[in-house]
This record gives sequence, C-alpha cells and structure tokens, in this order.
Amino acid sequence: MKKTGTIFLLLVCCMILSGCGKIEYKTGMEHLKSGEYETAVERFEKAIDEERNIGDSYCGVALAKWEMKDYEGAIEAFQSALENGSEETGAIDNILGACKMQLGDYKGALEAYEKGIQKEDCTEEMLREMKFNIIAAYEKLEDWETAKAKLAGYVSEYPDDAQAAKEAEFFSTR
Repeated sequence: MKKTGTIFLLLVCCMILSGCGKIEYKTGMEHLKSGEYETAVERFEKAIDEERNIGDSYCGVALAKWEMKDYEGAIEAFQSALENGSEETGAIDNILGACKMQLGDYKGALEAYEKGIQKEDCTEEMLREMKFNIIAAYEKLEDWETAKAKLAGYVSEYPDDAQAAKEAEFFSTR
C-alpha cells in the first residue's frame, strides 16, 4: 500500500477552506502540523464544541487519528466531517480507503479508492497511489484475475514503478 503526500494536501485544503477560522481550529492545525496529535484532537474537539469550523475540525480530528493509527476513529471523524459540510474529496476518499485497508475491510477500501479516483481534486500522485492500492485490495480479497488485470493496466500507465514491475513479474509466474 502506498502513502504519499495525501495528508499534506488535505491539510492545505482544510486551511484554505477554513479561511480565517477561529483560535481553537488554528491551534489544532498547528499541533497537527507539528505532530502533536493528541493535543490537536483536543483543540479540534473544542472547536467542534464551540460550533466553529465543524466540518474542517472533524477533518483535523480524522487526520490526527490517522496519524495515531486509530483507523476506526479516523473513519468516524471523516464521516462526521462530511455530515457537517466538508466536501468529499479524493484526498478524503484516499485516506478512508487506507483506513479500511488497515482494518481489513478490503471491499470498503475498494469503494473508497474507486470514488476517489473520480474526484477532480486528485493530483497525479494521488491517482497513482489509489490505483496501486486498488491492486493491493484485490490481492487481499484474493481476486487474482482482477488484481492481475488492474496491475497490467497500472504498469502500462506507470512503467517507471519498480515495485509494480516486480509485482507484475511475480504474477506472470502464477
């Protein structure tokens, strides 16, 4: 499973969407950026309690929980963010897919990745990451034919990916 700059991109989007924001939200963002995840969650939750930047604050909670490897908490927080006005972006779908992969919900991960690659906000790097992770999800589901077909498409689209090339070589021996 690949993970690249999705977290950073989502942070930037949250900052842009929040505009001026309020103190608790801004403090939460500062703690999130500096890796103080538990404190970030506290600040974001206080912003939520004060009914300030609710959707974006839930996104902040989700990102902090993702970084703390609390995948169920991250999923719940993203769902709350979407219920409170945050836009469903490719970055959110990508992280939701990654959380679901970590929890063994490979079908849920596939759904998230498939939705994510349809979003207009995706960078080329994010698209590449999600397409690779779709292959990994099919492998986890032991759907070898689909994984093999997706991998062939991926390798033709990204011939410079050494990890995928090794994977394709492995599949050719099966």
